[in-house]
Amino acid sequence: MTDKRSVELTDLYQMKWIEDPRISPDGQWVVYVRVDLDKASNGYKRNLWLVKTDGHSPAIQLTRSGKDSHPRWSGNRLAFLSGRGEKPQIFLIATEAPGGEPRALTSHPQGVTSFTWSHDGTQIAFLAAFNPLEDRDEETPPADKLEGKYRTERREEDEKKKIDPRVVRQVPYRVGTAYLSDRFSQIYVINAVDESAKARRLTGEFANFQEPQWSPDGQYLYTARAVDPAADEPFRQSRLYRIRLEDGLAEPIQHLANYTDVQPIPSPDGKWIAYLRFPDDRASMRINRLAVIPVSGGEARDLNLTSDRQASIFRWVGDGLVFFAEWHGSSHVYRVAPQGGDVTLLTPGVHRMDGFDVHQSGLIAYAASTPTHLPELYLQRPDQSDPVRLTTLNQPLLDQVQVQPPQHLVYQAPDGYTLEGWYFLPVGYQAGEQYPLIVNVHGGPHIMWGPSDPNMWLEWQSFAARGYAMFFCNPRGSGGYGEAHQMAVYKSWGEIPLGDILAGVDALSAKGFVDSSRVGITGGSYGGYMTTWALSQTDRFKAGVTQRGVYNLLSFFGTSDIPSFVRDEMGYLPMDNPQFLWEHSPLAHAHKIKVPVLIMHAENDFRVAISESEQLFGYLRRAGTIVEFVRYPREGHELTRTGEPEHRIDHIDRTLAWFDRYCK
Repeated sequence: MTDKRSVELTDLYQMKWIEDPRISPDGQWVVYVRVDLDKASNGYKRNLWLVKTDGHSPAIQLTRSGKDSHPRWSGNRLAFLSGRGEKPQIFLIATEAPGGEPRALTSHPQGVTSFTWSHDGTQIAFLAAFNPLEDRDEETPPADKLEGKYRTERREEDEKKKIDPRVVRQVPYRVGTAYLSDRFSQIYVINAVDESAKARRLTGEFANFQEPQWSPDGQYLYTARAVDPAADEPFRQSRLYRIRLEDGLAEPIQHLANYTDVQPIPSPDGKWIAYLRFPDDRASMRINRLAVIPVSGGEARDLNLTSDRQASIFRWVGDGLVFFAEWHGSSHVYRVAPQGGDVTLLTPGVHRMDGFDVHQSGLIAYAASTPTHLPELYLQRPDQSDPVRLTTLNQPLLDQVQVQPPQHLVYQAPDGYTLEGWYFLPVGYQAGEQYPLIVNVHGGPHIMWGPSDPNMWLEWQSFAARGYAMFFCNPRGSGGYGEAHQMAVYKSWGEIPLGDILAGVDALSAKGFVDSSRVGITGGSYGGYMTTWALSQTDRFKAGVTQRGVYNLLSFFGTSDIPSFVRDEMGYLPMDNPQFLWEHSPLAHAHKIKVPVLIMHAENDFRVAISESEQLFGYLRRAGTIVEFVRYPREGHELTRTGEPEHRIDHIDRTLAWFDRYCK
């Protein structure tokens, strides 16, 4: 028995997130972005906060615009991005006495997207959009507000005319929730000490450069860009470059034609370049390789393949590298030497990280959730086995509500393959009783879910509060279990993973608490594909809620911002083998679905276009299936994670109501 109340959907407004923690050079502070939901504006506020690394001091709010992110230290100064003006710009603030007003460093008309400090703290390199044909960078400040207003209106009118009509010559031409412009991310450098300094542009190509990284001697910037910027999906083939600060000369770095290279970072001693790369063959199914190459030239060496862990974020610490990787439902930081060898775990425990930083002393700060805690900031000291929690942002909410702990499940597929999943028992669970079960399928298909995922916490806990048992797993195809596990679904998105999922349902049913006549299934993106596929292939499910799914592999190729994903995953383009792709599309089997289906999709989803759901709705209506279609305006593919709070709540509420109607 407990005096705590059940989780409610409006608890979303009390949840808080932490992004991009950064340790100060002296190791005494951590700055982080705190994300609060703002009910009044139906949006989010991002501000910078500081907290000492002593483990017992309260956090201090550093900024208050609600539009601040990307904090970066140089000595006791912080630079960060802020959208408090017309466009995001770099601002500087001193931290000796928190509370002072930040100073704008840049005034680029298109805004700044990312930046890095030089090692001596005198300069900042940043990315900003520029069209070489315009041949215009920063403007002189307007003489007064009236002139500034005129310039803004003139610029907005010019932008409207450029896209009326919109001419498309390359794929993709829209990403996220926006159409791509005719401007490209170029590298600029600005003096960070002289308040009157103007930015100097180093590049001017029809190509998007990646965030630049400084060489130890400050003479070069390392970056990456597309091999052929004019090709379709230029991000699929990129290589490394070294930009000379003196004159902007771009020197290509050794590159294998069948690999894509990104995110170069030179070592502190200037001997190595670390970067990520992956093979072009079935690129989406591969794990990222954390590679190093000597600055003087030589063969690249992959450092993470023996551990079979996919590297993403990485940092140099002394003469070694640390990197972030997901593994068996959790995420961790690991260390490896540039010469190769064993990979060492630095952050033990069960948690989901969403950002980390490492100090040269070995101190690690990271934002993470655990099975019992929502996102907080943690500190891992090299001489201690357990981390120290530095914040308690979400503790007030957890003190109010009854949280169901996840239960671990290891089981076997029909072919004997070992799989891993988790389940939640309903609030008020009584031994000997049977309950309806909801199966939740993740997207990707190469992402990984674990028991600490903060983006799913409210949904999973809401199912439990409503009286459902809830199950999710990482079937073959999921990330976090090695490359072979990911690639096991090549040309088979449906059959193999469905068998893995149903084996988990069987394992839970064997425990006695599942009412097998009241099982529902839901999922988004690839999870929507699998939801619809499952409903057409088996009668095990009573109802389904499918979200922003891929239902027709033929039309997905022509409407997605990642069309080659179809060939990576299924082995063919539509013009090569349309029959194969159609047979592996849930839409081809939708007429077999006899149970009620709720379809939900965002209208500005350019990853999986809403036309996928429009087709499914039409097929199910013609087949006589009970079906309902919900469209969310203004939203993109990330609706359930970063969409408008009111839409996120509505999305879960409709899902629960659908299962209440047909599974209870």
